Amino acid sequence: MRYIAAMPSPGREWSTRHSVQAMAHRTVALVNALTTGDPAPAEIARILREHGEADPVTVTDAEVREMRAAARTLREVFEAAHVDRAAPALNALLRQAPGPLRLTSHDGTGPWHPHLDGHDDAPWPEWFLTSSALALTILLWDTQRPPGGVCASSTCQNVFLATGGGPPRRYCSRRCATRERVATHRRTHP
Repeated sequence: MRYIAAMPSPGREWSTRHSVQAMAHRTVALVNALTTGDPAPAEIARILREHGEADPVTVTDAEVREMRAAARTLREVFEAAHVDRAAPALNALLRQAPGPLRLTSHDGTGPWHPHLDGHDDAPWPEWFLTSSALALTILLWDTQRPPGGVCASSTCQNVFLATGGGPPRRYCSRRCATRERVATHRRTHP
């Protein structure tokens, strides 16, 4: 189902397709698409291609329904305000993984990378849940903080990654932060 183009040597392609950050960004894009709207299979396939999956990417209506359920479960990790709540949520997801942690190169067509799904051609929903849980687990482990959050804007429900230093993020984007600042200013300065 997922075929990664052969890579002659590690380099930029490695980091854009298989890094923890890349997997986490893909998770955010899919969680947002699957939990804040009703995307068609073609939209999910487009997001997967944008995040490095090689054609053919075929997603069925049934897989979108299963991926939506997985996205709601993953969203709980982003909703956790503290690491002591995010970690148990991730542990619960990791317990659902059908396969042991293993390394795969997809029969030599890509670089070695970890998988938790049952096999290299696992269905999209299984792959999405397990690879996302793995990426978010590594981010939590690395930063000792929740890997992200939910936008504080009253008009947005997107999740976002919070991998940088400094104070915790509140908004998914500068656009949402600016919109909230302007709304607050207008309320307080009529």
